[in-house]
Amino acid sequence: MAIQFVDPRAETAGAPTPYELSTDMGDESLSIGLLANGFPDSVVFLDQVEAAMATSLPKATFHRYDKGNASEIASDKMLDAITAECTAVVAAYGH
Repeated sequence: MAIQFVDPRAETAGAPTPYELSTDMGDESLSIGLLANGFPDSVVFLDQVEAAMATSLPKATFHRYDKGNASEIASDKMLDAITAECTAVVAAYGH
């Protein structure tokens, strides 16, 4: 019996949109928010993300946020703080 391989990829519905970085990573006032979604290990994962980013971006400052509950959306208060304090945000999932 011959083996048949099936490609699970579907045809795309539209043309891909190229990603363009909207933040100047060389900016002296770069402030990066790190948002943990509340899943286990999301905070620990962001510890490692911050350490890696700090090596590449030594002048950046980091702000930490934690939803605390993966089943809830970020509150308006938290989103307002992120918007006011950060020029870029990394959101992370735990496992």
